[in-house]
Amino acid sequence: MSLAKYEIFNKVVELESLTKAGETLGLSQSAVSHAIASMESEWGFSILTRGRSGISLTSNGEYLLGYIREILRWNEEMLQEIANINGLEIGTVRIGTFSSVSVQWLPEVLKHFSENYPSIEIKLQEGDYDEIEYWISNGHVDFGFVSLPTSRHFDVIPLKKDRMLCLLSEDHPLAQQDYISFENIKQEQLIMAKKGSDNDLRRILKENNVTPNIKFELEDDQAIFSMVQHGMGMSILPEMALYRLPANVKILNLEREHYRTVGVAAPSFKTLAPASKRFIKYLKSCFEPI
Repeated sequence: MSLAKYEIFNKVVELESLTKAGETLGLSQSAVSHAIASMESEWGFSILTRGRSGISLTSNGEYLLGYIREILRWNEEMLQEIANINGLEIGTVRIGTFSSVSVQWLPEVLKHFSENYPSIEIKLQEGDYDEIEYWISNGHVDFGFVSLPTSRHFDVIPLKKDRMLCLLSEDHPLAQQDYISFENIKQEQLIMAKKGSDNDLRRILKENNVTPNIKFELEDDQAIFSMVQHGMGMSILPEMALYRLPANVKILNLEREHYRTVGVAAPSFKTLAPASKRFIKYLKSCFEPI
C-alpha cells in the first residue's frame, strides 16, 4: 500500500469530498475514486460510504484513520529529519487555533516566521477549545493553542494570561459601576460563547458559586457584541476577544481579576517534527515567561 493512497484517503476524509480532495492534490475525481477503491479491494472491506449527504467514514475506516495519519506523520517527520541533516529548514506545520489567537497573534507571528523560514509551510485549522484538543489527540494537527488547564494529558507551554472582562450596553443600569460583582452576575441574563468555547467562564462562575442565567449561547463573538449592544444581556469574554467592539458597548472589570491562560499543547513536544519544534521555539521567544 503506497503512501500516496494514504494521503488521498486522509484528504478525502479531511475535506469530506472526492472532488475537493482531487482538486487539492491535483488529481482527477476518477483517480481519487480509484485509489479509494484499490484500498478497499486490497483490505477486503469498505472504508467510506457515499450518499446524498456526502462522504462519511465506515466504522472500519474510522478505526484505520488514526493509523494512517500516524504513518503520514512519521513519514513527514522522517523527511524533515533528512532535510535537517542536510542543513535545510523545510516541512509542514499543522496548527489548531481559535479565533482570538488567529486575529491577535498569528498574523504578525506568521509574517516574521515565514520571512525567516520561507520553506516551512504553515496550515491552520480553526475551532473551539474542545475541537482543538480532539484534533491534537487524534493527530489531525501537530499542536494547538488551548486554554489551560486542558482536559487531556498533553505537554503544555503557557504563553499569556488573558483577563476576563464584562460587557454591557452603555444604557445598562450597572454600566456606571466601577466593576461587576458576582452577586450582580447572578441577577443578570448572560450571553455566552457556545459550548466548547465557554470553559473559562464556566470555571470562573463555578469558583464564585454562580449558577448562570443563560439567555443565549452563540458561536460568533460579533453576534455576542451585537446582543449586548441591543440590551439583551451582559457577557463575559477574554480581553483578546474584544476587538471591533460597537461604540455603545462598555467594558467593566470583574470584582476580582480572573484570567484564562492561553498556551500551546501537543501529545509530546519532544517527538514533534523539526519544523514544528522550530515554530514552537520561535513562538516562545515572542512571549515573556509566565
